Amino acid sequence: MKILFINACVRTESRTLELAQYLLSGLDGEITKIDLEKEDILPLKEKTLEKREQLVRAQKFDDTFFHYAREFAEADEIVMAAPYWDLSFPSLLKIYLEAVTVSGVTFQYDAGVPKGMCHAKRLFYVTTAGGPIFADFGYSYVKTLAENFYGIGETICFKAENLDVEGADVAALIGKTKKEMELFCGL
Repeated sequence: MKILFINACVRTESRTLELAQYLLSGLDGEITKIDLEKEDILPLKEKTLEKREQLVRAQKFDDTFFHYAREFAEADEIVMAAPYWDLSFPSLLKIYLEAVTVSGVTFQYDAGVPKGMCHAKRLFYVTTAGGPIFADFGYSYVKTLAENFYGIGETICFKAENLDVEGADVAALIGKTKKEMELFCGL
């Protein structure tokens, strides 16, 4: 089993990363890690968008331009670690998802409707927040892409929130989320 771990945590002492590593320790398979802070992923601009469109039209999906998309499409399970920032996730993850969402690699259109081409059966989204998670546009965005574009059948969100609220028992809140992972995944 090929597990793709996408790390959008930028802090060395990340609580989101701690939870994601706990989850990964209980999954069986070969883990490929993408540390987005260390990757050289840039947002699409006019020139790069034009190049991408030319490559897609020519169906040159083996080009290095699409290596993130190919790697994503070939994974059997995916784990994303993304702290809750400004009702969403760090912009690095959006740029990565832009690189992954490629017609002809991770999805294709069938009569104008996207049809998934990814192998993954599950995508785990792991996040933490200092306060309450009022609305999670990050997870809902990832879930929509996974289920409606990539063809991933199940998305699961594990979260720990209110970690920086005065008087919070951080260890207990993190422990509660780890227990949820254990129950759900049989860790």
